[in-house]
Amino acid sequence: MQKKILIHLGLFILTLITTTLAGAEWMFGKSWFFGEEVLSKKEFFQGFWYSIPFLGILTAHEFGHYFVARKLKVNTSLPYYIPQWFFSFTMSLGTFGALIQIKDKINSRKKYFDIGLAGPLAGFIVCLFVLTYGYTHLPDPTFIYQIHPEYEQYGLDYPQHVYAYDPADENANPPIRVGGNLLMMLMEKVLVADPTKIPDPHEMIHYPLLFAGYLALFFTALNLLPIGQLDGGHILYGLIGDKAHCIVSKYLFMGLLFLGGIGLINPGDSTQEIIIYSPLYLYFLYLCFYKMTNDRQERLFYAVIIFAMQYFAKWLFPSFEGFTVWLVFMFVLGRFLGVYHPPTTDTAPLGKKRIILGWLAMVIFIISFVPQVLVFG
Repeated sequence: MQKKILIHLGLFILTLITTTLAGAEWMFGKSWFFGEEVLSKKEFFQGFWYSIPFLGILTAHEFGHYFVARKLKVNTSLPYYIPQWFFSFTMSLGTFGALIQIKDKINSRKKYFDIGLAGPLAGFIVCLFVLTYGYTHLPDPTFIYQIHPEYEQYGLDYPQHVYAYDPADENANPPIRVGGNLLMMLMEKVLVADPTKIPDPHEMIHYPLLFAGYLALFFTALNLLPIGQLDGGHILYGLIGDKAHCIVSKYLFMGLLFLGGIGLINPGDSTQEIIIYSPLYLYFLYLCFYKMTNDRQERLFYAVIIFAMQYFAKWLFPSFEGFTVWLVFMFVLGRFLGVYHPPTTDTAPLGKKRIILGWLAMVIFIISFVPQVLVFG
């Protein structure tokens, strides 16, 4: 038992270090190893402004699952934290998240619902505190000159000058900005008295509390996707039952798969590229439907439909690019974890309180969701 606790604690400490490194790199635009300027020790410790709130939200989420599971006498492990850092070769978030291992088989609709709901709800509450503090303690807008002294010549109108980007220029690096979600848009309007203090979406990475909260909301929405055995899948399964959940899960899965792959194969590619890469991509899409249907012809049919829709969408909207993270995530779901929720023998109705909390969780999903976490260009 002691050895297991040490493993969990060691993974947490390692993840704290990697998220602190990642946060410092985002905040100061420097790497730990490479470049003309590398991170100093002082800048590394500033990364705690990102890592502590980010891991705090993640920890609340996982222990929400853990404590409710223990209360329901479902045998489960402590959270396993998953560190992630790419040694400064490219920016990272510092972690792939965390997970608990449920060791018992669950046959109760209510138990699935309660355990699935507890994590996102606990994490979301902590996230609200982090974002509220972040928005009510914004620095003066001239703070950005400490990171980008070259912006000062333009004054506070710098966004009109520094983010110009020509996609036709192969040597130009597209600027990175965060996407938008409904909750943070609302908090900006309600909590920030001086609109000039609101960070430009291209500069959010330099505001560690807001960036940590933003990423936490994305992961909350990711977990609340009502697909398969994700937290949102457990919740919606409890709310609407097996048959209706299968329909929602199937079409949401296909929609996100479609969104993720727009632009991978498009009318602007050369004939040679289309001939070479189309079969490979079609096979990838075929594998994504592995857990959705056992019929090979049906898998191929779905793959061709998604491929054609993506190609046509790119033709209609040439500037739109899909967010490939959805492709990766849908591949993991469709190939390994499953698109549908396992049926339960105990299908007792949830009751009024659970139903209210369940639909509240779906509202949290909607206001936290962002189609593209990081947008290039």
